[in-house]
Amino acid sequence: MSANVEVVDEVITSAKVRLLELPLHAGRMALITLDNGHDHTRPSTFGPAGLASLDAALDQISGMNDIAAVGITGKPFVFAVGADLSGIDRVTDIRVARAVTELGHAVFRRFGELDVPTFAFVNGAAMGGGLELALHCTYRTVSAGAAALSLPEVFLGLIPGWGGTWLLPNLVGPSAAIEVIITNSMAQNRQLKPKQALSMGIADAMFEPAEFLAQSLHWAAQVMRGDLVVPRPQPDRGSWADVVAGARAALTARLHECTPAPWIALDLIAGAATRSRDEGFIAEDEALSTLIMGDDLRASLYAFNLVQKRARKPAGAPDSALARPVTKVGIVGAGLMASQLALLFARRLEVPVVMTDLDQARIDKGLAYVVNEIDTLAGKGRMSADKASRLKALVSGSTDKAAFADAEFVIEAVFEELALKQRIFAELEGIVSPTCILATNTSSLSVTAMAQDLQHPERVIGFHFFNPVAVMPLLEVARGAATDDATLATALAVGKQLKKNCVIVKDAPAFVVNRLLARFLGEITACVDEGTSFATVEEALHPLGLPLSPFVLLQLVGPAVALHVAETMAAAFPDRYSVSPNLRRLVQAGKTGIYVWDAQGQPSVDPEVLALYEVAGSPSTAEQVRTRILDALADESSRMLDEQVVAAADDIDLCMILGAGWPFWMGGVTPYLDRTGASERVRGRRFQPAGVASTPG
Repeated sequence: MSANVEVVDEVITSAKVRLLELPLHAGRMALITLDNGHDHTRPSTFGPAGLASLDAALDQISGMNDIAAVGITGKPFVFAVGADLSGIDRVTDIRVARAVTELGHAVFRRFGELDVPTFAFVNGAAMGGGLELALHCTYRTVSAGAAALSLPEVFLGLIPGWGGTWLLPNLVGPSAAIEVIITNSMAQNRQLKPKQALSMGIADAMFEPAEFLAQSLHWAAQVMRGDLVVPRPQPDRGSWADVVAGARAALTARLHECTPAPWIALDLIAGAATRSRDEGFIAEDEALSTLIMGDDLRASLYAFNLVQKRARKPAGAPDSALARPVTKVGIVGAGLMASQLALLFARRLEVPVVMTDLDQARIDKGLAYVVNEIDTLAGKGRMSADKASRLKALVSGSTDKAAFADAEFVIEAVFEELALKQRIFAELEGIVSPTCILATNTSSLSVTAMAQDLQHPERVIGFHFFNPVAVMPLLEVARGAATDDATLATALAVGKQLKKNCVIVKDAPAFVVNRLLARFLGEITACVDEGTSFATVEEALHPLGLPLSPFVLLQLVGPAVALHVAETMAAAFPDRYSVSPNLRRLVQAGKTGIYVWDAQGQPSVDPEVLALYEVAGSPSTAEQVRTRILDALADESSRMLDEQVVAAADDIDLCMILGAGWPFWMGGVTPYLDRTGASERVRGRRFQPAGVASTPG
C-alpha cells in the first residue's frame, strides 16, 4: 500500500472472509463479502483503506491450503461501485495520481492470479471499479435484480483504470467493449441490464434475487466439478482494427476531440488486441494518472457533486414542514405537454389527475395518449398489469373546470400567451380553494404578472418542465413576487415526489436555461444573418461538445417556438436580444428547421432555406464565432447572478447540466467560461474560485 494515497473521511469498505462448503461436494470456498457498514443508499466504494482491507483478505486466503475456490460478493443490493473519488480533485502531484492507479491494479489483479478459480457473485450495483473487480475473476454470476452495471469513467473525464480497458475487450471483443466503456458512458452514463451483461458474455450466468447466492454457489459447484463448462470464445482479432477505426470515425463525427477521455479509452481498447496483461495495465496507469491531473475530471466531479448533492437540497428552500398535502391534481389543457404531465403526476403521486380542455375530442386525444403510454410501459415489463389498470383509472378528463374544485394543485399547460394564462387563473380562482396551488408551466412569461390581479397571488408559482417530461430531470421552480413560503415548500415537495431535481429561480424572463439558450441561439443566428456560413458556425462550436448542434436544437425546439422566445426576450432585454428577420422568414414559410436528412441520416442545409435567407457580407471565422458566443454566455450568466435569478453560479451550471444536457466535463457552463478566459474578458473575474472545477495551481 502507498502512504501517499489518502482519502479524507473515507467510508471504508471492509472485506470479510468466511469459509463455506460448496454444494455437490465440490470443495471449500473462501467467500469475501464487501460491506461499508451502510445500507444500500450508500454503495460500497474503494478508497486506500478499503483496498487495504481487500488486500488483507487475500493475504488471509493465500495462507489457506484447503480451499478449492474464492468467491466475492457484496452487501444486499450492492456489489461495489468503484473508486472513492473524494478528494481526488485536490491531487496536485502526478506521482500521487499514479499511486492511486497502481494501487487498484495491485489488489484487483490478485483475483486473476490466485492458484484457485475465482467467482464474482454480482448481487447488485456494479459500476466502475466494482465491475472491473468482477472482470478480474475467473467467472461471474449476476443477479437479475442488479440495477446498475456500467463502466462510467469516460462520462467523468476518466477511463476504466483498474483493468477494464484490457480485460473487457479481451473477454467480449472490441465492439462490445466500446459500447460499454465509451458509447454507454457518453450517453449520460447509460446502464446495462443484467440480461444484456449476460448476452454480451460479461456475466456467465444470471439468477433471480431471492435465491441469488444459493443458486450462484450451486452453479459454481457445477463448474468446479466439471459438470458445467463455461465457453470462452476468443475475440476476432482480425477485425479488431476495423472495429476501432469505425468507432473512431463515429467519435470524430460526434465529439470532434473536444474532451480526451473517450479517445484515450479507444486507444487503450485498440492496444488491448496485442498487449500483454502487464503492458495493458501499465498503459492504463499512465493514461489514468494523466487524466486525473486534467481539468475535465475536476469539472466532471464538480458537476457530479452538483447533481448528487445540491440538486437534492435546493438553495433558498423554505422549511419543508410548510408543505401541504396534495391528494388531487388538475391540469389545464390536454395537448401533448399536458398529457405528459398527467402521466407523470399519476405515476409518481398516484393520486387522481383530471385534465380539462375546450372540447371532448381534445380530452379524448389526451386520455388516449396516457392510456397508450401506460400500456407501452406495462408491455415492456416496467409495471404490472394491475398497476397499469390503477394508473389508467386515476386519469380523467372534463370540459368543465369545476372538476378542479377539490384539487390542491392545478397546473396550466396552454399556449404561451400572458393574457390567456391570466384569464385561466382568474377563472380557476373562483373554483378552487384559497390554498390550492396554481402553477404555470411557462417557459418565459412572468409568473408575477399572471398573479397580479388575483385575490390570492401568494399561491401562484412557476413550475417549468423540460421536454420530454418523463426524461428531463430538471424542474425550474419560479417564485413570483407574491409567492409565499407554503406554496414554494409544497411545490418543492411535489417536485421531489415527481423525482425531478428542483432549482429555485427568481421570476425573470425565461428563468435560466431558456434565457441562456435564447442568448446562445440569438448570437448564432446573428452570425448567420451577417454572412457566416452554417458550416462555420457548426465548426465553431465543436470544442464545446454539446449534445446537439445549434441548428439541430433549433429544429427540435421548432422555429415558431424559437421565434416566440426571441420576441419575448427582445422585449425584455432589447439591448442584447433581437429577433432575426431570417428566423421570421423561416416561420412564415412554414419550415420546420434548417436541415434536411438524406437516406444515410446525414444532414445538409435545406436549399429552400438557403433561398429564403438574406444575409449581409460580414462573415466571421469559426474562432470569432466561438469567442462571441462564449462571451455572450459569460455576460448573461453574470447578469443573472447580479439580478439574483439564482443563488449562485453553481445553480446556473446545475440547470444547464440537467435542463440542456451540457456535458459533465464542461462543468455545466461557468467552469468552462473560466477555463477559456471568457469570464475574465467579460466580467474581469472568474465565476468559480481557482481550483474549483479545474486543476489546482
